[in-house]
Amino acid sequence: MLPTLGDFRRDQLATATLFFFLGFQYATWASRLPALKDRFDLGGTEVGLLLMAAGVGAAVSFPLVAPLMRRLGARRLALWSALALVAVLPVLAAAGSYPLALLVIFVDGVAVGCLNVAMNAQGAALESHYGRAAMAQLHATFSGGSLGGALLASGVNTVTHSVTAHFAVAAAAGVLLLAGSRPRVLTDAPAPPAGERSAEDGKKGLRSLTGASRTALVLGGAMVFGTVVEGAMNDWSALYLTEETGASGRLAPLGIAVVSVMMVLARLLGDGWRNRWGDARMVRVGSTMAGTGLALALLAGGTWPALVGFACVGLGMATVTPCLYVAAAAEGPGALALVAAMGTTGLLAGPALIGFVAGLTDLTVGMTVVAVSAVLVAVCSMRVRFKEREGEAVPH
Repeated sequence: MLPTLGDFRRDQLATATLFFFLGFQYATWASRLPALKDRFDLGGTEVGLLLMAAGVGAAVSFPLVAPLMRRLGARRLALWSALALVAVLPVLAAAGSYPLALLVIFVDGVAVGCLNVAMNAQGAALESHYGRAAMAQLHATFSGGSLGGALLASGVNTVTHSVTAHFAVAAAAGVLLLAGSRPRVLTDAPAPPAGERSAEDGKKGLRSLTGASRTALVLGGAMVFGTVVEGAMNDWSALYLTEETGASGRLAPLGIAVVSVMMVLARLLGDGWRNRWGDARMVRVGSTMAGTGLALALLAGGTWPALVGFACVGLGMATVTPCLYVAAAAEGPGALALVAAMGTTGLLAGPALIGFVAGLTDLTVGMTVVAVSAVLVAVCSMRVRFKEREGEAVPH
């Protein structure tokens, strides 16, 4: 029986629920950082370590994900890791000490790393099964989940300041989300035919010390540079506006807002663009647009040129990460796990690198590093053979 558009939409919704759930779960505990800070009487350094624990856990998950994918499959790994993230919330609410909270957040990071790989594998399987682009919209729903988690936190906080009550409500909502998605989550797709892999990798069989193919390493490099850009824009755009352009406190938050809005809108439309122009062009043109747009804004100086440059970053980088995940999934679960872990490394190291450069020089030079990183995504992608699309092929 041929798949229909209705089948595709139902499976897309189930997979999108996993992306939404991950954003929702992260925003839930992150929104209560002030309460956790007060409970454990933490300073800025301790809060930074708490956030770092999640990133370290995600990075540590890398050697676990590939064998778990082989043993459980992407479908079961996604559901089990999501259930672990549900359990994290009440455990974190009950944590009686800062060291225990660090451990809980570390476990959260491990589960996030597993779910991140598994749900992106599901997204790639969805595209492969139906012959339709879907990954950009799936990544947009992550942002929707973050918004949902923040709104729930605000709503619950107007009724009660209890972290335990908030996390209990959020955990129940997470269970309902997973219950709704489980029946439609795809089973695992078969490994791609050898003919669809990079011809050069297939002939030479090059492997790094970690066993990753050269294509996987190049994809990982592109992901590192891409996530450096995303992370740095979130962490440094407001400070750049205030410190380097003299923007007022009222205008400074527009830096993050412009990047976020452009990225969400572009991801909602991005799958249509991928069908029309192909993943390779989306990555190369998009990252080049982001880098050159930001660089020109830095040269021009001023608040409004900066906001235009930030808009170029949001628009250009929106589909880069989804396309890289699809390409990595085509190389196998090990490559997907490696690329996801390297992306986590970029998110962790990027903002710190920009801060280090800005400390030695100034924030304009630091943001120049961001622009260069975006262009390096395009350079890395030149060594990757992306699967070309021939339009939407689901029969009606």
